[in-house]
Amino acid sequence: MNIVIIEDEVVVAEDLELNIRKLIDEPVDIVQLKSVKEGIAWFKKNDAPDLVFSDIQLGDGLSFEIFIAESVAVPVIFCTAYDEYALDAFKANGIDYILKPFTQQTLNSALQKYKQLKKIFSTDQNPQFDALMQMLTGKDTQRAASVLVYHQDKIIPVKMEDIALFYLENEVTHLLTFSGKCYFPNKNLDELEKLSGSYFFRTNRQSLICRKAITDVSSFFSRKLSLNLNVPFGEKIIVSKGKASQFLNWLTKG
Repeated sequence: MNIVIIEDEVVVAEDLELNIRKLIDEPVDIVQLKSVKEGIAWFKKNDAPDLVFSDIQLGDGLSFEIFIAESVAVPVIFCTAYDEYALDAFKANGIDYILKPFTQQTLNSALQKYKQLKKIFSTDQNPQFDALMQMLTGKDTQRAASVLVYHQDKIIPVKMEDIALFYLENEVTHLLTFSGKCYFPNKNLDELEKLSGSYFFRTNRQSLICRKAITDVSSFFSRKLSLNLNVPFGEKIIVSKGKASQFLNWLTKG
């Protein structure tokens, strides 16, 4: 049996391979791939494996790009931390998934479904990876209408459409509006990222930016991107080269 693991976190990939070998009672060859670029190159030169375990978000883009580029028609089990709207998309296309952090039980359950997945992929039906990619990068997910913030001795709602960006400063979450007002949300950036929908982009650990706040983008050292905003903000917001492709794809959806 031939299996490909697409995962950019080495520890996660090694743990996944170790558990797969424990659960499969037959000789198995496993290849680990760590990026979209490496994945496309590998599938271009090699025969399709029997099964793929794949993370979604890789350092240089979404793993769907691999399957679209090389028309990969094999069962793919996603190891994902995405929310339910994305998981519904996987189920609609006949793709199984395991949530991170996975357990041996969930991994075993996914492997038990392998025969069913194999039957699906042995037909002319191909999963709509392009539709999934569009859903994860271009669909405006259900976003909150407003965010609660602390202001003096009150808690008030700030409309999402009035927010230019969220950012972290001295480990405290801040909210900056288009009118230049600064507030302190009652949630951290991870929680706000889920609430804000695809109209906002997590540029790095410190900032979550609204598309409408971006005037233009400049190339920066080592293929990073520097954002120029239409609101006053003292710090330069930088997008890493690993996220640059995903960011530019997101920016075109506006």
